[in-house]
Amino acid sequence: MKKAIFTLAIGDNPMYRAAVDSFKAYGKRIGADVIVSDQLHYKIDINKPKFDASPAWSEKLYITEVLKEYDRVLYLDADMIVTPWARDIFAECPDLDTVYMFNEGRHRDRGAQAEQINAILGEVEWPKEDDMTVYYNSGMFLVSKETGLFNNASIEEMQAICNHVKFYDQTYINYLIRRDGIKSVGADAEFNRMMLLGYDDYQKADFIHYSGRGYRQKVPMRDMKYIIDYCDIFKDTLSDEDILLYKQQAWHVYMLKQQRKTKLPIGLLSFVFGLIHPSHKY
Repeated sequence: MKKAIFTLAIGDNPMYRAAVDSFKAYGKRIGADVIVSDQLHYKIDINKPKFDASPAWSEKLYITEVLKEYDRVLYLDADMIVTPWARDIFAECPDLDTVYMFNEGRHRDRGAQAEQINAILGEVEWPKEDDMTVYYNSGMFLVSKETGLFNNASIEEMQAICNHVKFYDQTYINYLIRRDGIKSVGADAEFNRMMLLGYDDYQKADFIHYSGRGYRQKVPMRDMKYIIDYCDIFKDTLSDEDILLYKQQAWHVYMLKQQRKTKLPIGLLSFVFGLIHPSHKY
């Protein structure tokens, strides 16, 4: 059986590079190829969206192409860390006719998203558990050819919803599962450990997802927190030089963000923000 890990990573953000490295280490351990999409394959027009939206989110449809060569595909967002102790999700989730995703609807009310997409693409029934709408997070999902998840998906439907539906790609995948009768199971939360589950022991998870604020707490930027955690989790395999370079690059990304806001020189910004956040300036 041919297995793949698929992600989208465009640009030179150090968080993306670290994520892909963690995916490759995991893939080597469990016998899965890693496929990184560094360009967009679908044209979608994001125009005055009602909610945050990105044309990159439509790239999840590319899994239909990956499944032409591979039997099973694990999709991971590039803001994930796959830890060195992560279990083999392919073995833990063995049913080929089933889509495995984390049900974030148990922790956040996503009924509004169901209503938004139903109004545009047509009414489908959304099941509930404990009076909460079942709604999966698409930062991680495991699919096989047999599921048929994207058989009836289209970029045209994504275009119809992208400017009007919150988390349009994620909501669309949930909608496909309902509309097309795709078998699905809520995966173990440790395979998509999100901040909505709290901070306790999050670093012990199989897959850590830095969505939203991404566990940043007092760290000034999510990407920086990701790199801090990544360097700690992989300290036994990273050299001191590797760790320093990652932290320097993460700080530079933070400075670029401040420069876009202030238009001030990066050298000055680095000095000033280094005084404000001395423990985070590499």
